[in-house]
Amino acid sequence: MHLTVWTYEGPPHVGAMRVATAMRDLHYVLHAPQGDTYADLLFTMIERIPRRPPVTYTTFQARDLGSDTATLFKDSVQAAYERFKPKAMIVGASCTAELIQDDPGGLAEALELPIPVVPLELPAYQRKENWGAAETFYHLVRALAGPQAPPPGQQRERSPDATPRCNILGPTALGFRHRDDVREVVAMLQELGVAINVVAPLDAAPEHLARLGEADFNVVLYPEIADTAARWLKRTFGQPMTSVVPIGVNATCDFIREVAALAELDAQPMLERHQSRLPWYSRSIDSTYLTGKRVFVFGDATHVLAAAKVARDELGFEVVGLGTYSREFAREVRALAKDMGLEALITDDYLEVEQRVTELQPELVLGTQMERHIAKRLGIACAVISSPIHVQDFPAAHSPQMGFEGANVLFDTWVHPLMMGLEEHLLGMFREDFEFNETAAPSHLGRYGGPSAVDSPEPAAPAALPVEPVPAGAPSWTPDAERALGQIPFFVRGKARRNTESFARDQGVSTITVETLYDAKAHFSR
Repeated sequence: MHLTVWTYEGPPHVGAMRVATAMRDLHYVLHAPQGDTYADLLFTMIERIPRRPPVTYTTFQARDLGSDTATLFKDSVQAAYERFKPKAMIVGASCTAELIQDDPGGLAEALELPIPVVPLELPAYQRKENWGAAETFYHLVRALAGPQAPPPGQQRERSPDATPRCNILGPTALGFRHRDDVREVVAMLQELGVAINVVAPLDAAPEHLARLGEADFNVVLYPEIADTAARWLKRTFGQPMTSVVPIGVNATCDFIREVAALAELDAQPMLERHQSRLPWYSRSIDSTYLTGKRVFVFGDATHVLAAAKVARDELGFEVVGLGTYSREFAREVRALAKDMGLEALITDDYLEVEQRVTELQPELVLGTQMERHIAKRLGIACAVISSPIHVQDFPAAHSPQMGFEGANVLFDTWVHPLMMGLEEHLLGMFREDFEFNETAAPSHLGRYGGPSAVDSPEPAAPAALPVEPVPAGAPSWTPDAERALGQIPFFVRGKARRNTESFARDQGVSTITVETLYDAKAHFSR
């Protein structure tokens, strides 16, 4: 253990809080000192949920350590039950309370409450937040769905005429776009003809978890959270689980095919109906300019694995760095990095990430809020793709990462930070123009930088643009090159002609072809 200013994940009890806060009618009693209540702010200030998390802290103080902290915990559990009337409870200790070695599970059991009480043992000094969320969800599923498990060797029979049903597993509170992703995936599944049995833990109540075994299969949206529970459901109820996370156009199509196979449905009609704008935008002229941009990708495993594939296969970027802080999924990230000819960076030390970014000098960083700060300091464009996140990563608008609409969001959020590069490219071309030179004030600052529309109610007639004489001995243009020049927007066409002819003269080229035109464009774009 070492002290650090930033951390990618909190202690495991924060993961348990993410599950408890996502659910309804579930309460978490956390044996914790007074200072550990800071975690409430993650949900109320960053995610902006309109209520406090359903957590009761024992808030013991230093003077309590010499007395009976076990009684303090039991009193807190009893008071929380009587006040909030939950349908189930989870109990555990924070990293600090772990040191006093009380037994929250045994103490709560001794109260004999008339509701399920699930004890959590989350080793705070060996594990982190996502593992804590996965372990909490797994124990809740096992405790609440377990009593409905069929005898060993017996499988639930499904009528061939029944509508296929699935569970959606993994979304929690404080997750990166989890709520928007669920809305998008639910709509896709329903359009395909699959009914939703339970979405959990987000918005699920304890009685919903008890019905998990009634589904035909499970959709695992976030393996960091749901993989352990889904594997237990597969062993106990014989429910298969999905392996594709639908982030990006290719993965969304693969996800639909995988779900259709599990549900014994035809995916083709739905695939033919839906199209994302991402593929066409990626092939458009402006996006072609972006092809080959060097990208560094870092975050949790789910989003890193998906983002690297989208960046390489769908946007034409060159992935030059790839890594994750999710050590539980290091094997999968290393395999993808090897496929891309890279060495994966597996670390939870942001200083190592900063050093790798500095060494690689990418043109775009896809990362967490930590990488956003690193990229900002280094002057590199950045888009946030993963937790840890901040308040701006919970937009008011619907902004999924998954599905076809999610692919559109990916294009916008990843490409827009690079658009400033395009603008600088144009600024370079217009640097000598009378209207766009470096000393001209921005048009929206006309009042301060020059005469504004208000100051000049009678707009002056536009001045005729000077006609630049064709110098003697100018290179000639082939018809194909003239046609290509004609496709350039009119307001930069003259500049492009002059730059190309200047480039041709410098290179000793007497006849300008299409290739010369593009060589000149590349030369002046540097």
